[in-house]
Amino acid sequence: MDRLEMLRTFVAVADQASFAEAARRLRVSPTAASRAVAALEQSLGRPLLRRTTRSVRLTDEGALYLERCRSALAELDDAALALRGDGATPGGKLVIAAPVTFGRLHVLPIATGLLRAYPALDVELTLIDRIVRLVDEGVDVAVRIGDLSDSSLHALKVAEVRRVLVASPDYLEAHGIPANVPALHGHSLISFTELDRAHEWRFGPTGKTAIRIEPRLTANTADAAIAAAEAGAGIARVLSYQAIDAIASGRLVPILDGLSPPPIPVHLVYQANRRTSVNHRAFIDAARARFAGLDLAGRGQPAPG
Repeated sequence: MDRLEMLRTFVAVADQASFAEAARRLRVSPTAASRAVAALEQSLGRPLLRRTTRSVRLTDEGALYLERCRSALAELDDAALALRGDGATPGGKLVIAAPVTFGRLHVLPIATGLLRAYPALDVELTLIDRIVRLVDEGVDVAVRIGDLSDSSLHALKVAEVRRVLVASPDYLEAHGIPANVPALHGHSLISFTELDRAHEWRFGPTGKTAIRIEPRLTANTADAAIAAAEAGAGIARVLSYQAIDAIASGRLVPILDGLSPPPIPVHLVYQANRRTSVNHRAFIDAARARFAGLDLAGRGQPAPG
């Protein structure tokens, strides 16, 4: 059996934690996938996976080998693309991860555009509100919102967003518009947990002005916080791109907009050794084109009068 086929099958099974799902994605039978991994294990003289009737898990040795396999397969794919030259077109599978709301609003349109442009390309889009580990989770490109920690990943800044306070016109008519930061203490506040883990809101050009918040409502998704604000439950703090449509339609009004803290960068991150991949280039070029024409920070939105 071809060793490259064994490696690709092993990576697929490890990624999906399932022989059946890996086989479906590779377009082979589950039996063929099982035989490929068994042959690889036999050639190495080491078990790579623990199999039960309910689960498939990596052994400690399998986890170490998986990382090496990913790197080797990536190098081989990049070498093939380099030999094919600049005329190569995207094909195979591109795995993308992004935050849920951002991905639905902005990454999904990029992905569907790539599918229309490149019939040989398949996209696997994972929307999840946590930082994914690219190598361990088999992700090619991820969208990260916020400052990046030092790492070996290559990062490309494509946009900026801001933290914004919003409330419905009805709420503001009933309770008044807060004139300054301390005045927020007299209002019903809505907390979005992903943004308010420290239970404080920061303001000003340096972000050093802060108030401790005691929210009347806490929501774990931006959509829920925004819906509550639209229903008149209080003042919510979310990211600008999450509320931009509601503000544009007048369902929500920005508050204390001139006191927003510094903007938050949006990056595309990927392994440095994948910069030459034609699939990566296609996605990055499409993302640059989309975000170049969008004001995700909402700086053009009107303030309440």
